[in-house]
Amino acid sequence: MEKVSIFDTTLRDGEQAPGYSMNLDEKLRMALQLEALGVDVMEAGFAIASPGDFQSVKAIADAVKESSVCSLSRALEKDIDASAAAIAGAARPRIHTFIATSDLHLKYKLKISRTDCLRQIRRAVAYARNFCGEVEFSAEDASRTDFDFLCKAVETAIAAGAGIVNIPDTVGYSTPDEFGALIAGLIGRVKGIDKAVVSVHCHDDLGLAAANSLAGVKAGARQVECTIDGIGERAGNAALEEIVMGIVTRRDRYAGVTTGVRTREIAHTAKLLSTITGVRIAPSKAIVGANAFAHESGIHQHGVISNAQTYEIMTPESVGMQKTELVLGKHSGQHALESRLKDLGYDLSPERAADVFAAFKDLADRKKQITDRDLVALAETRVASKGSAAREWKLDSFVVNSGNHMSATAQVTLRRGNRVAQDAAIGTGPIYAAFRAIEKIIRHRFVLEDYRIEAVTEHRDALGEVLVKISDGKGSYRGRGVSTDVIEGSIFALLVAVNRMLETGR
Repeated sequence: MEKVSIFDTTLRDGEQAPGYSMNLDEKLRMALQLEALGVDVMEAGFAIASPGDFQSVKAIADAVKESSVCSLSRALEKDIDASAAAIAGAARPRIHTFIATSDLHLKYKLKISRTDCLRQIRRAVAYARNFCGEVEFSAEDASRTDFDFLCKAVETAIAAGAGIVNIPDTVGYSTPDEFGALIAGLIGRVKGIDKAVVSVHCHDDLGLAAANSLAGVKAGARQVECTIDGIGERAGNAALEEIVMGIVTRRDRYAGVTTGVRTREIAHTAKLLSTITGVRIAPSKAIVGANAFAHESGIHQHGVISNAQTYEIMTPESVGMQKTELVLGKHSGQHALESRLKDLGYDLSPERAADVFAAFKDLADRKKQITDRDLVALAETRVASKGSAAREWKLDSFVVNSGNHMSATAQVTLRRGNRVAQDAAIGTGPIYAAFRAIEKIIRHRFVLEDYRIEAVTEHRDALGEVLVKISDGKGSYRGRGVSTDVIEGSIFALLVAVNRMLETGR
């Protein structure tokens, strides 16, 4: 059985998509979950892009022990120097260097000749080998590169010491039969190709990224570059979960290959990405969408009840989707709650577990039944916090007065350790007034950049989930809060962001 390595670039290529930016703590949390998922390589960032990117790559390299940690660099010595410094602490460091090879890019973007391109490939790969044993080379826009020249570029990289050669469909232009033939052609023609792992990196501009990637595997590629939920620039990248489950589900088509991904971590990883970025997973998203295992049609329901395989080609449990929910209520104890949270992928510290339990009991007094979706929402408002709970501002009480012919007023009381602070403010609405009162209490100005509210569950006692994003000139901070009361949920969300902001500033 041959292994197909999974190279995850959620933290680099994926994060470049609008709306998916993450701060250092969020990237580190995501990286540790990718390691738990079992990815072979994670591209932690583009070290030379900014000081923030460098620090993120370095922090991930220092923390991750099982997966290779990779930094992207152009085929330039200064880029490679930055990557090498950032990944120096990694257990398994990799430098990923690239240059465009299509005539279109050479002429209009790089303004260099093919000869110059080959010289730059040779120099960059050889230079990178001075720093680590794992060096990967990518021929950007490979699917639109002249085949003969692509062969020369790949051969040059291998001769210079590249152990992995990546063939990207950078603009999502190729089709499965064409891309599979390209990979097979390279494997059959390039001198020394047996000394390197052939990798594929496909984009989804025509909706064919996963199909093209699997065609590459079928043709002999043994590394696939992808992202969670397929996030990425423009239409995104090939989705990790689609590729992995494609191989698992269609063993008749992909006999003899396997991956090291722990598939039961897929749903939790996708949910974590959504939680961190605040971007919801599309309900119809393959594998991890809310509707992926939902059946509304009577014919489908009857078939699934009789035999799930009639309309389900994989089980929800195989990707970590919970098919049945344990319903907890106000009489449930902390042990039962912690046990269920562990089943859902949350291993909380005693301090955080007690905090979640207190919120759970408060919610249980308002709702008759609490489902897994409620529990995940409660846990996510607390697990991302890095500081001590004793130093965090918490809501004690609030009172608002609002109407359509008056300015809204809010009085908010917060507690931090043994200290209680109270203030009031006027605003254009009750939530804005409450936010202004909190700003006065904490004595730290911030700007509200984004505010969203969504229902977590259904019916009149639905739990509302509020997402806020604030900034203070030094950074941006996200917060998530849940409550059956919109104003309370908004305050909870703001306090999560505020505590992150104040903790970062300490």
